[in-house]
Amino acid sequence: MTTPPTASASSTGRRRIGRWRVVDIVVAAVLGVATGLIFVLWNAVGGVWFNAMDALTPGFGGLAVGIWLLGGVLGGLIIRKPGAALFVELLAATVSMLLGSQWVIETVYAGIAQGLGAELVFLLFAYRRFGLPVAMLAGVGAAIGAYVLELFTSGNLAKSAEFLAIYLGCIAVSGAILAGVVGWLLTRALAATGVLNRFASGRSRSR
Repeated sequence: MTTPPTASASSTGRRRIGRWRVVDIVVAAVLGVATGLIFVLWNAVGGVWFNAMDALTPGFGGLAVGIWLLGGVLGGLIIRKPGAALFVELLAATVSMLLGSQWVIETVYAGIAQGLGAELVFLLFAYRRFGLPVAMLAGVGAAIGAYVLELFTSGNLAKSAEFLAIYLGCIAVSGAILAGVVGWLLTRALAATGVLNRFASGRSRSR
């Protein structure tokens, strides 16, 4: 019995989505290291902004978090394979830790939580939608991952309901804009240079 063409095409599509090529691994690694260097710079700038905003109103510091969520969004948007968001965010966090992050090993825990948050959003869309709304949702997903982790590692669970609500709103907005919108714009900018021509993200920038 022959396989119906539609079923065969669907099966081939699933294999292509799931299978990592050597170029996927190499580019994901480069993205992880590059994003890790961005994290290192943001550890100082973002840390000052976080503390200043939190001093203004406790919880407002969440507005500074978005850049630390960028790796997962970039990995998912560019590589478009299962695990890419987690891989890039975790590698970026590891690079940040090795280069002297003030949060030491907690940086790696954060990378896992944030990467998983973004990964789940791309999974929700079956790794087939990569437009701006999905990028923003991935940023929010990463933010929620960070938020949940910090309930336990930063003692936020013991803080007031008002603080938790403000912080959740701020970190979600920061994730949507500083990780989601910025990640989407960076992906389009890279695609426009031609360096992503071997990826679907370089050939189709609208979805």
